[in-house]
Amino acid sequence: MQPAALHQEFTARVRDLATDGRGIVEHPTGQVFFVSGVWPGETARFRVSGFKQRFGFAQLVALLEPAPERVTPPCPHHGVGERDCGGCPWQFMDYRAQCVAKEHRVRKTLVRHGIDERIASLRPAPDVLGYRNRAQFKTDGRQLGFVAAGSNRLAPIKDCPILTAHNRSTLHTLLGQLPNHAWKPQRKHGWTTLDVDDDMHASEVVTNQRRPFRQGNNAQNSFMRLWLAERLQRLDPSRTVTELFAGSGNFTEVIAACGFHSIKAVEGVAESVAQLAARELPGTSALCHNLFVEAECRQLQARTADSSVLVLDPPRDGFKHIASLLPKKHGYRDVFYISCDVATFSRDLQVLLEAGLTVRELQPLDLFPHTPHVELLCWLQT
Repeated sequence: MQPAALHQEFTARVRDLATDGRGIVEHPTGQVFFVSGVWPGETARFRVSGFKQRFGFAQLVALLEPAPERVTPPCPHHGVGERDCGGCPWQFMDYRAQCVAKEHRVRKTLVRHGIDERIASLRPAPDVLGYRNRAQFKTDGRQLGFVAAGSNRLAPIKDCPILTAHNRSTLHTLLGQLPNHAWKPQRKHGWTTLDVDDDMHASEVVTNQRRPFRQGNNAQNSFMRLWLAERLQRLDPSRTVTELFAGSGNFTEVIAACGFHSIKAVEGVAESVAQLAARELPGTSALCHNLFVEAECRQLQARTADSSVLVLDPPRDGFKHIASLLPKKHGYRDVFYISCDVATFSRDLQVLLEAGLTVRELQPLDLFPHTPHVELLCWLQT
């Protein structure tokens, strides 16, 4: 059989979902293709759109057997085209089906660790719309929106139903200021960024200035903080705690409120360290260390050798140098790992298990409905 060719059409059944949420289909030749906007079990007609190494990419031409869980997307800008916003790629599916798919992915990825009985059912988001407490818009001074998935093209919007009511109002105010010469991008830049969150109004928006990081879903962040607090309260507060990727103190505040007398909160961004220090949380020392540099992690290990509790909330890349904090005779008896990426968590979990820790419980939760994103809360003990 001839290999798949560009623009060739073929019929296939979607067999699974990739980690980025796209469907996985197989060409009659056996070659694997990734397709946006489809769901496992669906049969459709596809058109080959590109190749990368052993894999290919295809576009949906026509659904022949749609999934029964398909719904009408609540956002007018949802889609997979070059002018569509790709920020919520799963809006075409019933929310319960999304949650099932996310929990399945967690269990499938972590099966090699033999901890399935420790994994709780995924906690759904209380609100599937109106939850997003922060956003970054892009604008060329004439249009405002987001960047279309897999492209460098601006996808203009007139609304965004996942934003909180406050941020949605801010968006409409900003749209009313178009065209805006002050928002035109500099040469060689495709757009200007406008960052917003629930703590500001449209009049306070500054171009190309990031807002301080915060978890994007208030209700789920409250649950995460409560989950951590309930478990820390079972521990002796005289123990020393090291917290990594502390930011400006979202979880540091929880640790301090639990009465721990010695908390070493570590962050690599000097501005965040200063903000954290300025809060003067009880028992807390704010330390600045670049956790992406192994040498600094080794220095940190010496400064935190008296800690027996570790709390970490790394970015999507996880904590590549976690082994630096876990020598053979490390003193950590309780580790709370808050992860926003299942794959990098699985990698780091293997290091923790090899260091003599075991998983006591793992709680997946949905921080961002309509996306493939999954958050994990894991408690390990020696």
